[in-house]
Amino acid sequence: MKPPLAFAIPGDIATLTGGYIYERRLLEGLRQAGHDVQHLQLAASFPDPSAADMTEAVAMLAAVSPDRPLILDGLVFGSIDTTGLARVRAPLVAMIHHPLALETGLSSDRQDHLFQTERDNLRLARHVLVPSPHTRRILVDRYGADPRAITILRPGVDRPRLPPAPDPMPLILSVGILHPRKGHDILLDALSRLADLDWRAVIVGNPWDADHAAALSRQRAASPVADRVRLAGRVSADELEELYARASIFALATWYEGHGIVFDEALARGLPVVTCDTGAVPDTVPPGAGLLVLPGNPAALADALRMLLVDPARRQAIARAAREAGQGLPSWQDMADSASLVLSDCAP
Repeated sequence: MKPPLAFAIPGDIATLTGGYIYERRLLEGLRQAGHDVQHLQLAASFPDPSAADMTEAVAMLAAVSPDRPLILDGLVFGSIDTTGLARVRAPLVAMIHHPLALETGLSSDRQDHLFQTERDNLRLARHVLVPSPHTRRILVDRYGADPRAITILRPGVDRPRLPPAPDPMPLILSVGILHPRKGHDILLDALSRLADLDWRAVIVGNPWDADHAAALSRQRAASPVADRVRLAGRVSADELEELYARASIFALATWYEGHGIVFDEALARGLPVVTCDTGAVPDTVPPGAGLLVLPGNPAALADALRMLLVDPARRQAIARAAREAGQGLPSWQDMADSASLVLSDCAP
């Protein structure tokens, strides 16, 4: 019989970000694998909780039965008070997509606080789940985590529901929340340098940062290629599936990724990827399946896009490599079944 588990996640589990999708599919897959999984919905304010939210979270975690390994989302694990976390009796399993101190735009004091908190909390964890070899290396090299206690749990991917049907005019698709870390402003700058070529672009993403979303809208409106770029915002699953089917190139000018589920979605559909050589991206996008440039460099990003737009033969060769890589990716249930083995070993 599979041991019971608990999974603590802040906010709405249906939130459309890669991290929430990863955890929601894991929770569903563990239940499908035969585990009784208790879902604890903590305050959405993490990793910046109020004092009341912190107190409530510690109380909820401390109340979990000691026979249930407790998976703790990284937004909480990396920011929750260490003294409070030490009160938890259940075996702790940290799920760290990427360390909180590596987020962009943090003050040095905030970075130091998050680094120290996450490092201290790692000493309380029975095991750690990470989505990529990159995140594992960071935890071992910078945080002193025990490599034997870390399992790489690569996210799964859904198989395409529609066959490829590329638009006659190449469609460049970008998918990622509207947040500075995703680099959509860099992509818009790059696209403005390609006005002499034929293409269209769609940027899909939940407006996570309202101020940044507004700035992107103004940037697009002022661009010389405004009529060819659509800021689609959040779209339905069916519309996203159709966009993937119609696309010829996937592009994301990200500053950092702990994995990047959207890259797996692009590979599964045989799309050549243009993105940045940063974080876990080289672990996720295999050589030959995409073109990687330095982050924050719109000229280099434009050059990579231009190369694929003017050379269909090269674009098709990279697409074939992407499709081959995509065929070897795990399903979401494969991922959950792997996690089930690890979590069962953590049970008392």
